[in-house]
Amino acid sequence: MITILSKFFLRDKDITDSKGRKSYGTLCSVLGIVLNFILFALKYFAGFISGSVAIMADAFNNLSDAGSSFITLIGFVFAGKKPDTEHPFGHGRFEYLSGLFVALIIVLMGFELIKSSFDKIIHPEDVDTSVLAMGILVISILVKLYMFFYNNKIGKKINSSAMKATATDSLGDSVATAVVLIAMIVMRFTNINIDGYCGILVAMFIIYAGYGAAKETISPLLGSLPDEELVESIQEIVMAHDEVCGIHDLVVHDYGPGRIMISLHAEVPGDGNIFELHDAIDRIEKELSEKLYCEAVIHLDPVETNNVVVKEIKALVAKKIKIINPAITIHDFRMVTGPTHTNLIFDAVMPYEVKMSPDELKMEIEKMVKTINPEYYSVVHIDRTYI
Repeated sequence: MITILSKFFLRDKDITDSKGRKSYGTLCSVLGIVLNFILFALKYFAGFISGSVAIMADAFNNLSDAGSSFITLIGFVFAGKKPDTEHPFGHGRFEYLSGLFVALIIVLMGFELIKSSFDKIIHPEDVDTSVLAMGILVISILVKLYMFFYNNKIGKKINSSAMKATATDSLGDSVATAVVLIAMIVMRFTNINIDGYCGILVAMFIIYAGYGAAKETISPLLGSLPDEELVESIQEIVMAHDEVCGIHDLVVHDYGPGRIMISLHAEVPGDGNIFELHDAIDRIEKELSEKLYCEAVIHLDPVETNNVVVKEIKALVAKKIKIINPAITIHDFRMVTGPTHTNLIFDAVMPYEVKMSPDELKMEIEKMVKTINPEYYSVVHIDRTYI
């Protein structure tokens, strides 16, 4: 259905640009609102004729899903606004906020369902297990599975946390409705009423889905690690140029889907032509922008490439630092020789999983450098990694 509607309403829309993202997000949200309202009406009718609290609760869960789709729609509208003087990086994070609101609604609905299910356990009522009611539940499961697949597919294509949260909710709803259907089947063939207990199971599924959705939307708001595929793509693009010897200090700033800024240091030969190297960096920044849809800022870092002694000492220091901790790397390595001693100047990158303080690492490096040559002194700056 989404494919047909997109061909009819979104002809010539590029899904990768901001306008295309907004159009596809809007279409999926509107379709979600319509389908959830239809499911609410069908389940409310099924719950009314059967007297099942689990079905009624599931019906109002679909009504909240319609509200969630509306919030997602508002999120896409505001996220698509152009940058202005107060928000020069755009409004892309509004999409994360809408996803968070959706997750909170899901969790609240789950707790409300637990309350009504407990009431049903304490005061059980007969449940009508008509074929019509069970047929409506089967239709609901199929529709929710369809909603999961199209929200998940489009959400991955346009990298939308809000749509991924909606997809998770749809999958949880299909499982929850399946539990309600099982309760009706058990009642029909055994006359055992487990409606209230199944309502609690449904609620637990809903709360868990809400927690997962909230986690996925909160993480980018707080500042999470960039996607590994994105980091690998950046490294491949930059290192494909002969002028670059290495990269470090890569930082990815996420201001919302499609609004990413990249900064990194590119190591270039210290004896190269500065104008030619600058031109190469400009070309790399442009290539990153065109291929990854981001803004890139690259700092030139000149390094010695022809000094054999420096290369050998750098390799030896890097090898010995691996003994301290295999996760630690070095860059910006220089040797400054004086009349009484030689300074080894470099940065050491210390990942957060390394269980020692920066001062402790400095002390360990100083001891290690002395084992290479007593006249060597280490001048180390401790870096943290952001990838």
